[in-house]
Amino acid sequence: MGVMQNPVEELLAILDLEPIEVNIFRGTSPDENRQRVFGGQVAGQALVAAARTVETGLVHSLHAYFLRPGDPTVPILYEVERIRDGRSFTTRRVRAIQHGKAIFHLSASFHSPEPGMEHQMPMPSDAGDPEDLPDWRTQMEPLRKVMGPFFDRPRPIDLRWVGRSPADRSGPAATEQKVWMRATGRLPDDPVIHTCVLTYASDMSLLDCTLRPHGFAGWDASEVMTASLDHAMWFHRPFRADEWLLYVQDTPSSSDARGIARGLIYTQSGDLAVSVVQEGLIRPVGERARARAAGGVTT
Repeated sequence: MGVMQNPVEELLAILDLEPIEVNIFRGTSPDENRQRVFGGQVAGQALVAAARTVETGLVHSLHAYFLRPGDPTVPILYEVERIRDGRSFTTRRVRAIQHGKAIFHLSASFHSPEPGMEHQMPMPSDAGDPEDLPDWRTQMEPLRKVMGPFFDRPRPIDLRWVGRSPADRSGPAATEQKVWMRATGRLPDDPVIHTCVLTYASDMSLLDCTLRPHGFAGWDASEVMTASLDHAMWFHRPFRADEWLLYVQDTPSSSDARGIARGLIYTQSGDLAVSVVQEGLIRPVGERARARAAGGVTT
C-alpha cells in the first residue's frame, strides 16, 4: 500500500497533468465516492493544460462552460488549441473530453505584466481575523449526516464563513456572504500553481450564495440540485493561495432554476486579487422544496 498523501499534495498531484502528445494532456480524479467530477477540479486542470503551452505571461482572465457531468472513474483528456501568440497577449482554448464527448470548455488569456493605471474597490472592514473563526468542520457540523462520508474527508482548502455558515438557516435571508479560504498546506512558489489552485477553490461556496436568499443549504441534495454552468475569473494582482484570502460574494438574481453569483477575492493585506462571476443550476427537488422556493414555505 502506498503512503497516504496529505490533501494539498494530493491536489497538486491532480493538477500535475500527464502530457500525451503535443497540446494534449491527461488528468485524473481523486479516489472518492463522487457522482460527478468537482467542477473546480476540471477548471483547474484545464488552466494547467493551457499554461503548459504558454512561454511568457500570466493568465489574466478565463471563461469556462461546464457542458456535461464529469465521470470521476476515468481520466479526462485536455486538448489545447493555440489561438494566438502576440507580443503582449496569448490566448488558449481548452476542451475537456470523456467518453468521446466534450464535458468542459475553457478560454484563457495570458498577459505579460506592464505598468498602467491602478484603482480597486476597498476590502470590507468587517471580515475580522480568519484565525478567530471556527474551522470548516465546526461550522458545517449540523450537516454531518447529510454529507455522509464526505464530511470526514481531508480537505485541501480551508473555508471559514464570516457570520452564518450555509448550515445555519437562522436569521433573515441574505444575498451576500464572506468566506475566508486558503490551501491547508504550503505550496511551491510558482505563481501558475497558485493561480490554478485558486481556480480550483473559487468553485467552492460561490453557488451556495445564490441559495441563501431562499433558506436552502447547497449540500443537501434532497432539497436542491446544484451544478456550475459557467465560470469566469479575472486576475488583477499577485496572491498566494496558501495564505488567507477573503472571498466577498453576492447574488444579484436567480430565475428559471438558475442563480448568478459574483465574488471579489482579496489578500489579507487588502489587495483585490481576483474577480469571479458564476451562474449555476439551482433546481428545487420535490414539491415541498419547490413550494418553499416560491415562498410557500418559510420554515
